[in-house]
Amino acid sequence: ATQAVVETAAQHPFDARNIHPDLPPNVRTLFDDGHFPQATFEAFKYLDKTVEKHSGLMGDSGKDLMMRAFKEDAPKIKLTPLATKSEQNEQEGYKFLFAGGIIAIRNPRGHEHSVVDNPDLCLDHLAFVSMLLRRLEQAGYK
Repeated sequence: ATQAVVETAAQHPFDARNIHPDLPPNVRTLFDDGHFPQATFEAFKYLDKTVEKHSGLMGDSGKDLMMRAFKEDAPKIKLTPLATKSEQNEQEGYKFLFAGGIIAIRNPRGHEHSVVDNPDLCLDHLAFVSMLLRRLEQAGYK
């Protein structure tokens, strides 16, 4: 067993890694049952629906949703005031982080049947989704 799955009576790996508490309960259930690719996929589906809700771009999903929601000129979701070059760069960077996570992490787990993840990799993916959800919250999207 890897260090990440060693659970003490006091702390679940989700707590140790500060996984976002708003992720659907089935993410934790899938993780606990050893279904790591599915747990990652469900977390990214939640992220996708959260961005869809806050952007108002209903019916869009995946990379296209992220690219439209966070585009630098008239974004549907503004993560910064966009007043300085640095703020514009941050907005653009997060656009690519959101879209890249969907393309590189979610999509293979949604389209392929042979993806095998270990608990540590799954926790890394869930921490990444958690970071993106917290960035949305920091910008006022609850």
